[in-house]
Amino acid sequence: MEAPSGPVLLAVLVTAAGLLGCFHADRSGTKLTEYLGKPAASLAFLLLAFHTAGDSRTATTLAFLAALALSLVGDVALMFRTNTAFLAGLTAFLLGHLGFVAAFLLRGVDPLWAAAALPVAVAVGVPILRWLLPHVPGEMRAPVLAYIGVISAMVVLAIGTHGHAPAPGLVVAAVMFFVSDIAVARQQFVVRTITNRYWGLPLYFGGQLVFAANLLA
Repeated sequence: MEAPSGPVLLAVLVTAAGLLGCFHADRSGTKLTEYLGKPAASLAFLLLAFHTAGDSRTATTLAFLAALALSLVGDVALMFRTNTAFLAGLTAFLLGHLGFVAAFLLRGVDPLWAAAALPVAVAVGVPILRWLLPHVPGEMRAPVLAYIGVISAMVVLAIGTHGHAPAPGLVVAAVMFFVSDIAVARQQFVVRTITNRYWGLPLYFGGQLVFAANLLA
């Protein structure tokens, strides 16, 4: 197995420090370490993505970079625990997922692999909707439904693009992102508990780092 490069290790270390800042904020009740740590962790995956891309400015690369930049915007918005900030963050992440969808389509998608992944995504997504929607306020249901549809499509197309040209890292990153969003939804709509962030944030930032390191795969 190839050892991680220096930039990857640096990004991982910055992300770990940022996550510790977020968890310290949860424990201490002060938001300062989160306001510093979370944007730092987000910048880590974005800067790693630019390093990985190098001089490549293809449509696929630009779509990946745009998706990760929009994710950073969503991260900043979600630091502020209000419904307005949550909707802004949801919108940024929705657009970010559309960026990933575009990147996978531009990279190439094997329709048979995508078709095989679709029923699995439905089998996972429908129970999640049945669990979540009773807790979602009426005015938020349409955005939440749109978001779940787009992130499910992202996972399906990640598998489809892997079928077109092997890129297991992209599939792993997409699944990590999807699962991390369950923690966000649970925190926002079902039950607020620090444990949501303990497993959701590492999955999310880990997935983004994997995306950033594999965008030229």
